[in-house]
Amino acid sequence: MSEARLMERYLLSMTLADLDEVVAIETAAYEFPWSRGNFTDSLRSGHRGICLRHVTGTLLGYCVLMPVVDEMHLLNLCVAPTAQRGGLGLALLLEAVRVTRSEQLASLLLEVRPSNQAAIRLYERFGFVSIGRRKNYYPARPPGREDAIVMRYSLISQTEEGADGAA
Repeated sequence: MSEARLMERYLLSMTLADLDEVVAIETAAYEFPWSRGNFTDSLRSGHRGICLRHVTGTLLGYCVLMPVVDEMHLLNLCVAPTAQRGGLGLALLLEAVRVTRSEQLASLLLEVRPSNQAAIRLYERFGFVSIGRRKNYYPARPPGREDAIVMRYSLISQTEEGADGAA
């Protein structure tokens, strides 16, 4: 990605004032979107929301992170449908890793729908590995459920791990 394209965007912490735009993108992008209440509860609980904006101020995407013991959980990552396929998901993942490192956490964990092949490809290219499945995790149509693939990105290099593979 060119430096000029990178300079066209900036990252900010998500606040309650961002939620009208966040919910509009969430609703446009997902069949089963988070509600405004889900975002509000996350921010009020101290989870880290990150907004990716164009220099014009237009919201392009966002993510929500929750620290849990020794890892960061990526709860939500979304790019506006009109801005997809331009490297913005990667930019948000890079920021999620930066935040995870700054919190001195060992890994970044997420769940993804098996039907979301574009997201799975992005996560795999980034270096996430599948570590399990959560049965019937997501709502699906017709009234039903869809499993989640659990993926992890380790921030601990192999040289930092002990002989038994434990950090």
